[in-house]
Amino acid sequence: MRTEVFSILVENTPGVLSHVSGLFSRRGYNIDSFSAGVTMDPRYTRMTIVVSGDEAILEQIEKQLAKLEDVQDIKKLNPEDSVCREIMLIKVRASDKDRAAIFSTVNIFRARIVDVSPDSLIIELTGGQSKLEAFIRLLEGYEILELARTGCTGLTRGAENVTYLD
Repeated sequence: MRTEVFSILVENTPGVLSHVSGLFSRRGYNIDSFSAGVTMDPRYTRMTIVVSGDEAILEQIEKQLAKLEDVQDIKKLNPEDSVCREIMLIKVRASDKDRAAIFSTVNIFRARIVDVSPDSLIIELTGGQSKLEAFIRLLEGYEILELARTGCTGLTRGAENVTYLD
């Protein structure tokens, strides 16, 4: 099993999310992560989908995505020639005596504290999946009250691999 990140440019039309997710559910493929947002051209949305499987399954997923009418472009985001990031919000119970240690960990990871309440902190962290997982591991000694992650989003490096649509 290996993981693949697909950046898919689709027409920004009603039902496009249903078409793409339906492809996965009909064939029994699992989505590890999914994010989507409109591009600079409001006619198109970029979806970033992370999937896991063997070589045959990943190849089949790419071929099936390419057959969808709304799909305009598909790119594999390989780690060596792309930038992928995820945002995580994590709410941690924080007593007065715990705050200094948590602040120190936040600073090491270049995270930000975005909310402070008498008994908890909400921390925002952006980075690759391994960075986010490492941060969670360091907070295991504290009570994590809630956690929300956006899922991976990414782009290929450089200007030569840009898809222009009319």
